[in-house]
Amino acid sequence: MKIIILGAGRVGTSVAESLVSEANDITMVDVAADKLLLLQDHLDLRTVVGNASHPSVLIRAGAEDADMILAVTQSDETNLVACKLAATMFNTPTKIARIHSANFLAYPEIFSAENFSVDFVICPEQILTEYIEKLIEFPEALQVLDFANGKVSLVAVRAFHGGPLVGRELQELRQHVPNVDTRVAAIFRKDRPIIPEGDTVIEAEDEVFFLAAAKDIRSVMREMRRMDKPVERVMIAGGGNIGKRLAKALEKDYQVKIIEYDKRASERLAADLHHALVLHGDATDEDLLESENVAEMDMFCALTNDDENNIMSALLAKRMGARKVIALINRSVYVDLVQSGSIDIAISPAQVTIGSLLAHVRRGDVAAVHSLRRGAAEALELVVHGDAKSSNVVGRKVADIRLPKGATIGAIVRGLPAAESWRWGSDEEKKKAKDAASGHDAQVLIAHHDTVIEAEDHVVVFVINKKLIHQVEKLFQVGVGFL
Repeated sequence: MKIIILGAGRVGTSVAESLVSEANDITMVDVAADKLLLLQDHLDLRTVVGNASHPSVLIRAGAEDADMILAVTQSDETNLVACKLAATMFNTPTKIARIHSANFLAYPEIFSAENFSVDFVICPEQILTEYIEKLIEFPEALQVLDFANGKVSLVAVRAFHGGPLVGRELQELRQHVPNVDTRVAAIFRKDRPIIPEGDTVIEAEDEVFFLAAAKDIRSVMREMRRMDKPVERVMIAGGGNIGKRLAKALEKDYQVKIIEYDKRASERLAADLHHALVLHGDATDEDLLESENVAEMDMFCALTNDDENNIMSALLAKRMGARKVIALINRSVYVDLVQSGSIDIAISPAQVTIGSLLAHVRRGDVAAVHSLRRGAAEALELVVHGDAKSSNVVGRKVADIRLPKGATIGAIVRGLPAAESWRWGSDEEKKKAKDAASGHDAQVLIAHHDTVIEAEDHVVVFVINKKLIHQVEKLFQVGVGFL
């Protein structure tokens, strides 16, 4: 696939790293020549220096025969103009724009074919906010990801010493929760993936990924590890786009305090938030944290734009008694350094966001993609089409499907309606659309060896090594003879 990525920032770079390894023809456009030179040193891609909203720059990038434009610059206006040019001048099949401003997102008609011709919109801030909300809802989890309009959840937990399943075989899980069907999709032990079998024994400190119907998640988690008490008090460091969105999302249901260093920004926050307490100060100030009772906080979220400040404030909050701390860290090398230390969860914004882009790049009908373990693994939701003659999976039992070693079918959702678009609009509009779809009477089947896959099923596949993605995509693609 020939893809042009506009913007060599963190999101654009992460997408390029992922797509280049999958044999795509990538061209990167940015105004900063030094960034592009660094990328060329370690990635096999073309680069073009220039403004992504200029027609001549897009022509030099090869827009005339591009399959996809990913406009992920820091400027909403540049991204919108680039998509419009790609549609009107080059008839580019797929155009994706990164949009920050809630003002644009609140008016979905802006993105229609008659206006800016954007096929898909991603808002990294909203994706991150929803991701952190899930971690607050399930404080025991390292990662909580939804599939099939929220019908199925993939949850990562760390097994603890003395836990119910530590030292036991996986097949005993069914005895512990006889009324709940679940599937352990993968186990990572000291960063080494283990393909789970019935006789696999869980050890303390294992990172266990399991799939279950969303309504059964808590029941399964009780068997995996000790349940924490629910989160009630949240402190947020940083009142930028992500911090503000999170505070707005949480303030009705939790006791929220938000710390912002910039005085004017803190005044704007105080005007916009109705229940959260806004504090003007430095989140790395020990006296401030102590006076605001950080030791009583169930969750401390460091969400400023500065990696070092996030790491230091999260470490300080943990040392002073905060129950759980989350730090937003852009530099991937920092994420790996702090993840296993005092910081409970280190979040890479680019890795959380990248799944929304990869879903449109994958071959076949891919409804969702989630990047796992900082890009090393992936979970995909694939929609099955065709019949027994044209498909390698339709009408076959899971045990008979020739999956590459390292890929696991975890769950199947049957009877899900065709996906309706909630990729833009206000947060409230998107939530209504998503709730309506998730409320549909679909059937969740946890995959077993004798489960038979039917046409139009949504199949959740866990892949422990990204090198296997192409084989999985090819397996699920319909034959050329199918109409």
